[in-house]
Amino acid sequence: MTFAIGLFDLFTYAIPGALHLAFLTYVAGRLHWLDLAAVSRGPGVVLVIGIAVASYLLGYLAYPMGARLSRWLPRRRKRNAREEFLRRNPAARGRAFVEADPFLLLSALQLHDADAAMEATRLRTAGLMLRNSSPVMAFGFVASVVELIVGGHLVFAACGVVLFAAACPALIAQSRLLSHWASVKTLELSFWVPDVEETLAAVRKPE
Repeated sequence: MTFAIGLFDLFTYAIPGALHLAFLTYVAGRLHWLDLAAVSRGPGVVLVIGIAVASYLLGYLAYPMGARLSRWLPRRRKRNAREEFLRRNPAARGRAFVEADPFLLLSALQLHDADAAMEATRLRTAGLMLRNSSPVMAFGFVASVVELIVGGHLVFAACGVVLFAAACPALIAQSRLLSHWASVKTLELSFWVPDVEETLAAVRKPE
C-alpha cells in the first residue's frame, strides 16, 4: 500500500512539479536572477533534497492550474464510460456497480481487491500527471514567443513555439482519454469482484 501511495504522489505531483521547476530555473537563469553554476557547486545531498521538495510543492500548485486548463479546452468528443461498458457487456445492465459513482466504485474495488484496482489507479494517475504537466507547456509557449522576439536563437525559439503549442492541448486530450480508460477499467474489474456488487446492492436495496 505504501508503494501505491508513493506512486500516486510521484506521478501526480512530483513529475509535473519537476517540469515546472525546470521551467522556473530556466527563466531565472535566463534573466540572471540565479547563478546556475554556483548552485550546481553546492552540496549534492542538499541540492537533491531541495529539488525533490520544490518539485513536490510545485506539483500541488500545478494541480489546480491543470484542472482549470482542462475545463477551458473544448472537448472534441464526449465519452461515457458507463455507456461504452454496457455496449460491450450488455449482461451487466441493471447491476448495482454499474450505477455507482466511479470514485466510490474505485474505492470499493480497492477495499475488496487492491491488486485488481492497481491497473485502474495507474491509468487515473497517469492521466493526472499529463493534465498537471500541461500548464508548464503553456508557460513554455509564452517563453518561446518572447525568445523569438528578443532572443538570439531564432530556430530554437521557433521550434519551441510549435512544440509547446502542440504539447499543451495534446497532454490535456490524452489525460481525458486515460481518465476515460480508468473509468472503463474500473467497471470491467468490478464485474469480476462479487464482493463489490454485493456491497453496493445491499446499500441500494430499499428498507
